[in-house]
Amino acid sequence: MIQVRKTIIAILFIAVSSSARSQGYKQVDDYVKKLGSLDSMNMGTIANLLTKNFPDKINKTRAIFDWIAFNISYDCKAARNSDNSKTGSEEILKTRMATAFGYAALFQDMCSVAGIRCLTVDGYSKTTTTEDDELPEGFNHSWNVVQLGQSPSEWYYVDPTWGSGYTDNDVKVFTRSFNDKYFFTDNAIFNATHFPDNTAWLLGGARGGQNKKTFFSMPGIKPQAIEFGITGVKPAQSHIKAKVGKPVQFSIDVSNKDAIGIVSLAMGDAKKRKTKQVDYSTAGSSIVFSYKFQEADEFPVSVLFNGKEVIVFWVVVEE
Repeated sequence: MIQVRKTIIAILFIAVSSSARSQGYKQVDDYVKKLGSLDSMNMGTIANLLTKNFPDKINKTRAIFDWIAFNISYDCKAARNSDNSKTGSEEILKTRMATAFGYAALFQDMCSVAGIRCLTVDGYSKTTTTEDDELPEGFNHSWNVVQLGQSPSEWYYVDPTWGSGYTDNDVKVFTRSFNDKYFFTDNAIFNATHFPDNTAWLLGGARGGQNKKTFFSMPGIKPQAIEFGITGVKPAQSHIKAKVGKPVQFSIDVSNKDAIGIVSLAMGDAKKRKTKQVDYSTAGSSIVFSYKFQEADEFPVSVLFNGKEVIVFWVVVEE
């Protein structure tokens, strides 16, 4: 009888959580925007002010995510120098700048003040192409997991860094661009761009025995790709060998194909980049197209959806 009661409670919790998430967060978002930057306040005071009006843990978590995304800028210089020494919450609040490790630490600290169980996950992201000998020795990204219930299935992904904006390819310029799709992100979509050092935090499980090496052999997927819900890419390797005049087949699994109107390929580096629109078709949840490279050379190739760069390959074209 006790076990049945626990099961019913768990089902009710999941139903309530799903319902709350589906209703949107406009009230929370508007409240956080009105609060503004909250200068001169310490971390605990800010966390309490953000969350005191919301009894629901989901909305408390959302308020914290919002405020960090609205008010903390990515520290490009520190990121380029792999300087992750400044991760203390009060130091971040003083400078209003952080690397991914600082974003995740601040988010966890604020959640702790609000009574929300939250952990920081260290690991890797990949937004460019890499060779096997270019694998990072240490972590290059951090994010969070939040637990709302007692079940292991009640853990959710949050990436406050990518929720706040994005950088250029050289990590010299940060563009603030609030992206709430990195709040409670679908597991499969999140796992296409993130790989934890501890695979226990790979929510939903690894695909095909994935490890660090196989993750970095995949094409680079840009943070903006989340708008289209990319979960899989073929060719599955970032480096493509092609023959002049012979078609290369591309297939991209997406959860939001109706949002895609134009598919293009951008070829070459920034100075010599050429963009060409391609004809595509759909097969189930996949966007499918082919392209014939006409000259022997090697260069980066990006896939663009509606003009937004979403996937990066390195193509070697031979005679």
